[in-house]
Amino acid sequence: MLNTGLRKFLTQSFAGVALLTAVNVALPSASLAQRQPILPTLQPAQPALNNTKLATDYSLGGGDLIRVNVFEVPEYTGEYQIPPGGSINLPLIGSVPVLGLTTEQASDEIAKRYARFLKRPLISVNLLSPRPINIFVAGEVTRPGSYTLSLSGGAGNNPGVQYPTVLAALTTAQGVTLAADVTQIELRRKIGRSSEQTVTLNLKELIQTGRITQDITLRDGDTIVVPTATTFNVAEARNLFAANFAASPSTPRTVAIIGEVNRPGSYLVTPGATDGQGGGAAGSGLPTVMRTIQLAGGITSQADVRNLKLRRPTRTGTEQTIDINLWELLQSGDLNQDVVVQDGDTIVIPTATEINAAESTQLALTTLSPSKIQVGVVGEVKRPGVTDLKPNSSLNQALLAAGGFNDSRAKTATVDLIRLNPNGSVTKRAVKVDFSQGINDNTNPILRNNDVVVVNRSNLAQATDGLNTVAGPLGTVLGILRFFGL
Repeated sequence: MLNTGLRKFLTQSFAGVALLTAVNVALPSASLAQRQPILPTLQPAQPALNNTKLATDYSLGGGDLIRVNVFEVPEYTGEYQIPPGGSINLPLIGSVPVLGLTTEQASDEIAKRYARFLKRPLISVNLLSPRPINIFVAGEVTRPGSYTLSLSGGAGNNPGVQYPTVLAALTTAQGVTLAADVTQIELRRKIGRSSEQTVTLNLKELIQTGRITQDITLRDGDTIVVPTATTFNVAEARNLFAANFAASPSTPRTVAIIGEVNRPGSYLVTPGATDGQGGGAAGSGLPTVMRTIQLAGGITSQADVRNLKLRRPTRTGTEQTIDINLWELLQSGDLNQDVVVQDGDTIVIPTATEINAAESTQLALTTLSPSKIQVGVVGEVKRPGVTDLKPNSSLNQALLAAGGFNDSRAKTATVDLIRLNPNGSVTKRAVKVDFSQGINDNTNPILRNNDVVVVNRSNLAQATDGLNTVAGPLGTVLGILRFFGL
């Protein structure tokens, strides 16, 4: 870049035209700074915090390779790699700080210093090879931190060099999280040696309209901050999940699920269809709440599918709480209720305060419920053992599946229901049996996976078994006496 005095000289003199022609032929054109793609004027949907247009001039810094031309004094001309401190050591005038200056400002600064020794110093500064782009990405991205981004296209004097963009930086940080507010992304840029600009980018507009004005090119030292969303929109979350600057959809994520599921715990959720038992073909489907429930063995008969909660930690140390109504999904097909999960999420499935038999039967036919549950029916039934039942089957159905009561040996008035609770405790209660009743908690409760139904012996069976126990040894003695003729 030419300094102010040289530009004036060239514009005021016919001889300067010839000199300018010679300069253009001899030197590698003006500079890469002049040939960099002009940054588009930012037109965010949200107002910018400070300015709506970022400075596009290239600021020199450590790592840049420049050429300083001192016209008419060729021995002072040379190429210089700017050190981290930002000062170059020039003949005659010594150290000159150029950190944060444009090539034009640098040429003016050098000309001022040479003015003490040269009558009319004519200086130009050309950027031969720009330094790598060091940026910082903070907030709602998968891996916040400092990154070095490479330039693409040309190199050295090649004017085709291209600078990385905001989207490239977000992708390098492994994408934004689902807790991000992509309408308020901040780009902070240092201007000169002390000031700073901040603009707001709306990448939601990029998703919806494809306007690339929201994806601006970066400069060394830029900082990108992705804020946490204050509200959560389930429909927009799915659009964000599909964006190319979001976290990779194929990355497994660890999700905890507690409450009314058959196997509460922590699961590694990946995309893919599932058979309800944790299997499935990888690569299909989405890592959603429904898939997590299926991995956890499905909901229990006591689940309240209308009031699920998803707790999501954020980068600010807070927590988002997302309300989910899976009943609405089952009734109207609102797929937005099947929220995509991310690493660290916790799904809470509450216990229903009331059980509707018709709804329980309907839920048993959905993929929310397991394909079967196992119930132990032991004691005085015709086929004791483990019995496979459909979800939300009742006590009466379990007894009938085990062949019914064992004739007169069974105590048919009541049975014992033993249940292992999610907290590890065990409960046992007597249930009156009435095959004429529909599903109800008193006489025909809905069973859960791993319940055990104990059918006790009748009073007559207990007495008979007691006599057999006593008579057994006595009969043996009498038989021995008869054998010896006693």
